[in-house]
Amino acid sequence: MSTDELTAWRPRLQALASAACGDDGAHDINHLHRVWRNAQALLASHPEADALAVMAACYLHDLVNLPKNHPQRAMASRQSAELARRELAAIDFPAARLDSVAHAIETHSFSAALPPRTIEAQLVQDADRLDALGAVGLARLFYIAGQMGSALAHPSDPLALERERDDRAYALDHIDVKLARLPAMMQTAAGRALAEARLAQLTAFRAAFAQEWAL
Repeated sequence: MSTDELTAWRPRLQALASAACGDDGAHDINHLHRVWRNAQALLASHPEADALAVMAACYLHDLVNLPKNHPQRAMASRQSAELARRELAAIDFPAARLDSVAHAIETHSFSAALPPRTIEAQLVQDADRLDALGAVGLARLFYIAGQMGSALAHPSDPLALERERDDRAYALDHIDVKLARLPAMMQTAAGRALAEARLAQLTAFRAAFAQEWAL
């Protein structure tokens, strides 16, 4: 896949994605741009991957975006994959790549917990999870926590030294409950290295937050 072909398809994929974007600032078109940028960084280490399939999945993985606490949350990626397949076929996307794109979309989700079987799916999963880490990931964490009505942190034990962590009740807990697990779950070595660097930012923030928060 040449750069010219990627350039030709990108605005068409963005148009499909933009039409489906709602008012969720954590999963808007900027999130999709960042996921594709992350994927491009990972593709440098995996030239064997189909870059067009990766780009399509990056832009269309959230066509169906359900809130974190929605009872059907684990099904959202499958619904996105099915919708993406239909939308791409309607604009004459290469038919031979539809299965690859759909699989990458279906398996990107943490909630779905499906194993990515192709390098394209692995790259998309890593690229999406990287956006949950680092400075932007931190902003998204608190944005989503606000949507769900979570408190910033436990009033007297923000680091959960003497209690069970509960990231539904306390936003800061989410760093340990989920985000700290992501580097080890990355599918590629390049993704793991980036994830570890971004997690270090969250860990430093958590310590600084607790120091300021202390009664």
